Amino acid sequence: MASLNDVIKRIAREQMEAAQPAAVMYGTVTSTNPLEVNVDQRLPLSADFLVVPEHMTAYSVTVGSQTIEIRRGLEAGDRVILLRCPGGREYVIVGRLP
Repeated sequence: MASLNDVIKRIAREQMEAAQPAAVMYGTVTSTNPLEVNVDQRLPLSADFLVVPEHMTAYSVTVGSQTIEIRRGLEAGDRVILLRCPGGREYVIVGRLP
């Protein structure tokens, strides 16, 4: 049985981990359907954990008989910048690295 001191330490450590502020991370898109990003070559993030803003999605328009790509979406191999939300349950893709 854990002592009261050990329990208090564990609770404090868990609270600190849960309250971590946002952090900038870098990853690589490994799959687009379904979306998956690998962070630091060790942490695969599925679409359930990723928030993809509109400016990172594909958009094209058709003018007459010609389709014009306004912006491309994420592709496998793209290096991306992620913002880890507090608690680490969501990661927002904020941009693409050159």
